[in-house]
Amino acid sequence: MADVADLERRLESARQQQRAIGRVLGAVARAEGLQAVLDEVVEAVTLLSGVDNGRLWLVEDGLLHAFANRGFEETFEYDRLHPHAIDGTSMAGRTALARDVVHIPDVLEDPDYAYAGPRPYRAALSVPILFEDELIGVIGIVRAAPGPFAQEHIELVRLFAEQAAIAIANARLLEAVERQRTELSRFVSPQVAELITSDDGKKLLSGHRAYITVLFSDLRGFTAFAETAEPEELLDVLRDYHTAMGELIASHHGTLEHFAGDGLMVFFNDPLPVEEHELQAIRLALAAQERLSELGAGWRKRGTELGLGIGIASGYATLGRIGFEGRYDYAALGSVTNLASRLSTRAEAGQTLVSQRVYAAVEEAVEAEPVGELELKGFTRPVVAYEMKRLLTR
Repeated sequence: MADVADLERRLESARQQQRAIGRVLGAVARAEGLQAVLDEVVEAVTLLSGVDNGRLWLVEDGLLHAFANRGFEETFEYDRLHPHAIDGTSMAGRTALARDVVHIPDVLEDPDYAYAGPRPYRAALSVPILFEDELIGVIGIVRAAPGPFAQEHIELVRLFAEQAAIAIANARLLEAVERQRTELSRFVSPQVAELITSDDGKKLLSGHRAYITVLFSDLRGFTAFAETAEPEELLDVLRDYHTAMGELIASHHGTLEHFAGDGLMVFFNDPLPVEEHELQAIRLALAAQERLSELGAGWRKRGTELGLGIGIASGYATLGRIGFEGRYDYAALGSVTNLASRLSTRAEAGQTLVSQRVYAAVEEAVEAEPVGELELKGFTRPVVAYEMKRLLTR
């Protein structure tokens, strides 16, 4: 009967360990951040060991910083404010120095133990967290009662040190990818940054066809202004313009293809689908006209007369990566981009011109005026265009 009871106890202990490891891996998979992973690791090792306190330190700038804790909050607060040196004076420091298990059955009987913080414990056990021979940190448990820890406790902490190393490495990798994606989105559209780091990115970046809506915009009067303005004035105007347009593009789910000086191109419905993308482009255009009108009032006070001209067209285009090694763009190519560009060129300050196909898709939702057939460079036939006035209330 004793053997059966011992077997059942061992099986239950193994099941608890598996559940705890599952929670740790779940925290990594949910991408909740490194702190969530560390908290799960420490909670698991503390509860499974049946001890009074568990703690985890990470190596930063040559010191051991306390990052996660369960129990003994007063000592955790002390450790947070006083990182440990990697030396023999503290339990964590001694473990990091030895890169091996350190076990002190009674800290009062260890003459070299010189931890200066509160000591509501007597027995201590710590294990280094190593990943590919790199010291990441230390995980430790302590108990108020003196006496050696059982071998199963030592193996348990070893197990969670190994799991912690893998989980921390994975969590850091996920955080690094997210930081890179965020940094990348400063230079390319957020949608493209997401695409580059996605499983479908390679296929889409290599080239594909899609039905999109393209918006071109540039500033009327900018060329004359640039010829006479000081560089600082020029940069101030462009900074205001790009900031305003950047905020609007992001909030309207557009993909910025490029901006050059006062001109920029945005497309909708790729690489992510956008519902009613023709109407979304018009929403962006009208919001941009309103915002640039506000900016224009400030510019006029300084003697600068600028207005925004916008052209919008819809149609099929080939999209994908263009450029060369070290410098790529995600671009849309096709007659639809040329049409939007030419309509933008013909638009006067404060005017948004759209193609007949765009108007047909949104005519129930907008107030517009026909501007007739326009002779546009690069198009053999006249192009029917409409000027957008306002959105109708649905």
